[in-house]
Amino acid sequence: MWDKIEKIWKARDLRNNILFVLALLLVYRLIAHIPVPGVNIAALQNLFASNQALGLLNLFSGGGMRNFSLVLMGVGPYITSSIIFQLLAMIVPSLEQMQKDEVGRQKVTMWTRWLTVPLAMLQSYGMIALLRSYLSQITPFDVVSIMITTTAGTVFLMWLGELISEKKIGNGVSMIIFAGIVARLPQDILQTFSVYDPSKLFTIMAFVVVAVVTVIGIVIINEGQRNIPVQHARQIRGNRTFGGTTTHLPLRVNMGGVIPIIFAISVILFPEMIAQFFQHAKTEWIANAAVWIMHAWSNQLIYGIMYFVLVFAFTYFYTEVIFHPDQIAENLQKQGAFIPGIRPGIQTQEYLANTTYKIIFVGALFLGLIAVLPLIIKSFTQIGSLAIGGTSILIVVAVVIDMVKQIEAQLTMREYEGM
Repeated sequence: MWDKIEKIWKARDLRNNILFVLALLLVYRLIAHIPVPGVNIAALQNLFASNQALGLLNLFSGGGMRNFSLVLMGVGPYITSSIIFQLLAMIVPSLEQMQKDEVGRQKVTMWTRWLTVPLAMLQSYGMIALLRSYLSQITPFDVVSIMITTTAGTVFLMWLGELISEKKIGNGVSMIIFAGIVARLPQDILQTFSVYDPSKLFTIMAFVVVAVVTVIGIVIINEGQRNIPVQHARQIRGNRTFGGTTTHLPLRVNMGGVIPIIFAISVILFPEMIAQFFQHAKTEWIANAAVWIMHAWSNQLIYGIMYFVLVFAFTYFYTEVIFHPDQIAENLQKQGAFIPGIRPGIQTQEYLANTTYKIIFVGALFLGLIAVLPLIIKSFTQIGSLAIGGTSILIVVAVVIDMVKQIEAQLTMREYEGM
């Protein structure tokens, strides 16, 4: 490990890229601590600490929402915009075709940035309305000012993310979320030991063991894949033979990464956020329905079950979005390749689809358990500060693995260039 660190430090351009990325992340963390004027920060942080739904929103904002900072919405609107275009590609053939070439992908990226701006405006207004009781008396002008400021903060983070991605150290958006999660760790650890009780020693040790096992499980599932053997047909031209090689088609256990959890969060938070606006409605049945929804969502068991089911279902849904067995079967047939024992064409498509569904079952079950892990830990330990975020660990581990792979790829490239 130390040899690799030494190689990274000696590679001047790689070292500069890493230092540049760290400097950008430092700038982001400084801005995340600049709150919008007129906010009761202490009361707001207590609310986010006690509300699981708002805590998840804060996670994907990169931690800026908890402080109601200039980067209140974080990269959330940009992620939402990206998801919208991924879904549109399923139903708009021209958009799907555009994403197959470089010029088309650049246009889609530009449209994604444009859509981010109105989404950020809408989401910032929603957060202002939802948390209005924690803000000072604000005028309509103040509301507009906050919306413009926080939208500018989202665009700024989007720009930072693209700058980070250009350095080929890791995905910029993921690293911004990663930085927000890691920045919370010292505070969470301090909160745990500030109320340390010797009788809780066994609980804390058990918690550490669960955390280590969780990290190992995430690495195994993230890197896990099933290799489908692919045989290329042998062709004889004159006295020369072409093809006949055997390769493999990798099918990942977790194809969707953390995206299914983001989908589930968006759906599960929507009813509660809408109910917040109607709990004091003049129409009695609307007010009662809003209150019932808020009580139901505050029930940890009901919330956990719904969250698990949504993550499980969206894992299959997102796999359908990004994995197309019909196209893979068609490409294999055009290349003169086939899966041993499976006929090319329809049978290959059905085989890939059935195999994928079986593999994804493990990935969907794992993601569902990771999503509700904080609720399970809290129910056993009765310590709120130990409610380890499975989603947070998933993001951190995935980002670290991606960073290590990209840095190793750059080191390998330099070795070949040196030869």
